[in-house]
Amino acid sequence: MKTLKNHLILFDAECPMCKAYTKVFVTSGMMDAGGRADYQSRMGAACPVIDKQRAANEIALVNLENGEVTYGIESLFKVIGNSFPVFGPLFAFNPFVWFMSKVYAFIAYNRRVIVPAGKDDEAHIYQPTFKLHYRIAYLLFTWFCTGYVLTAYNHLLAGVIPAGGAFREYFICGGQVFFQGIIICTFAKDKLWTYLGNMMTISFAGSLLLVVPIILSHFIKFPIIFYPEYFMAVAGLMLLEHIRRSKLLGLGWVLTITWVLYRVFLLGLILLVGH
Repeated sequence: MKTLKNHLILFDAECPMCKAYTKVFVTSGMMDAGGRADYQSRMGAACPVIDKQRAANEIALVNLENGEVTYGIESLFKVIGNSFPVFGPLFAFNPFVWFMSKVYAFIAYNRRVIVPAGKDDEAHIYQPTFKLHYRIAYLLFTWFCTGYVLTAYNHLLAGVIPAGGAFREYFICGGQVFFQGIIICTFAKDKLWTYLGNMMTISFAGSLLLVVPIILSHFIKFPIIFYPEYFMAVAGLMLLEHIRRSKLLGLGWVLTITWVLYRVFLLGLILLVGH
């Protein structure tokens, strides 16, 4: 495997995904031992002509010999393509490059709601740019995935929770977005999109945990009580994460209380109507 020498990749120190895959680049020998650094501490010294705001948005790769800088998916393709030339034709195929650039941007511009930054990073002059269309796309993606998983899990709760229509869980999940959006607009409108992104990350993460028993149910016959107990355990973890993220955002307890009340009210309504 060929090493990309005399290059420095600048990652976001507040992004675990960025830290992880750039570390793999170095430890695997794809880049030099000193081939990675966080942009928060090295951006100014790495290259005088670097676009600092763009480097905060998209991972930057600096050629230390001539000062050339690439950003985003192009940086990743350059590192991977150098070590694995077999991918060269694919990385030069324009439709694939366009698609992957959109996937990369979707993740990059939502990374701070996928994993929220610590308070220490808030003072850094360069922060990822907020782009509304990518945030809305993220909310729609997580809403659809969460609704789909909850609909599948609902079948495992037969006999405990009354069955609903095909789109009940989608309406419940989407309704929470609108409900919480209205609540936050009453006292912290400037944090609307940040909070909704964090909230839907919690929902999405919870749905991923529910995928495990859904898969296992095809191979193992669990007692009927297992599924509601597992669901409540996941809900408990989601509640703790909601509290943690609300504190990071400086939003206090109001949104956590309304988040719980919304779910409790709908559960009571479902039980009432179902019986």
